[in-house]
Amino acid sequence: MKITYHGHSAIQITTNGKSLVIDPFISGNPAAKTKPEDIKVDSVLLTHGHMDHILDAAPLAKANDASVVSNPEIAAYMKSKGVANTVEMNIGGKCDLGYATAKMTQAFHSSGIIEEENSTAIYGGMPAGFLVEAEGLTILHAGDTGLFGDMKIIGERNNIDVAFLPIGDNHTMGPEDAAQAAEWYNAKLVIPVHYNTFPAINQDAQAFVQQLQERGIEGKVLEIGESIELNK
Repeated sequence: MKITYHGHSAIQITTNGKSLVIDPFISGNPAAKTKPEDIKVDSVLLTHGHMDHILDAAPLAKANDASVVSNPEIAAYMKSKGVANTVEMNIGGKCDLGYATAKMTQAFHSSGIIEEENSTAIYGGMPAGFLVEAEGLTILHAGDTGLFGDMKIIGERNNIDVAFLPIGDNHTMGPEDAAQAAEWYNAKLVIPVHYNTFPAINQDAQAFVQQLQERGIEGKVLEIGESIELNK
């Protein structure tokens, strides 16, 4: 399995000859190393409706004839943008992508789609995270979230190999809360996301990894465009 970090909260997982991307925000991120048109995917998973998570979802799905997997409200919005294949699910549910499974977990955040051209806010359903399972490995993308106690239950019920956790503060958990979340999720490896894209979420990711090490947790900072290989 290959995992690539495309910046902000955008994660690409390549497994079993297929590929999925979670929360693609690439064309709007000046620090991105890859253009959306260079990314080949079979599925696009969306945790919630904020534009810094869904900006490139419809273009990627249409260019690759890929499915968009999200809650019913976001799926309907994607259909309105010309996405032919959507998969609706909700928190607690699991869907089979054919090459991996994706289970939707809870997250504490907001979720709305702001259409700036007409100053309209569209309800985006409940925010979520995803547990992706393939090749005997379990990858958690926590989505945008604050700290909540059921993270411990998710960690107890799942053998998480890698957890991607937001650390930016202001809109999500900050480093201190994310370190507690890492302890509760009990992942073998924790990778920070959702930081340094905008001034309001500037953080020292290496300092966060140091916090994890002090708790006996392995952490790693992935540079934008960097990949890691995982084997069971």
